[in-house]
Amino acid sequence: MTPTTAYKVLLGDEMAALERDGRFDGSAVDRADGYIHLSTADQLTGTVDRHFAKGGDLHVVAVDLDAHGDKVRWETSRGGALFPHLYGPMLLEAVVAYGPLHRDADGRVQLPVTG
Repeated sequence: MTPTTAYKVLLGDEMAALERDGRFDGSAVDRADGYIHLSTADQLTGTVDRHFAKGGDLHVVAVDLDAHGDKVRWETSRGGALFPHLYGPMLLEAVVAYGPLHRDADGRVQLPVTG
């Protein structure tokens, strides 16, 4: 069974734009690839370690995949694993939680907590 929630790491200015505009159209890499890269909860720490190792003002956004319907495709990526890709804007109304990126004592990225 595929998860119904996926996660996107945003830079501080991208997070501000999502809050302001109600949508996120993707990072430069997302736009170049033609879709917004998302990760499952199990993939998130690996994604951060690989693509955001320099750190900075990072935020984790939890996205309701069902709210995006057929714009979500599960496609093979890193190491042959299936990753969720969003073909269209990520809508704020489909975000179920978000917050600054934090790691636990074992170094795993903590998921944002819903209210």
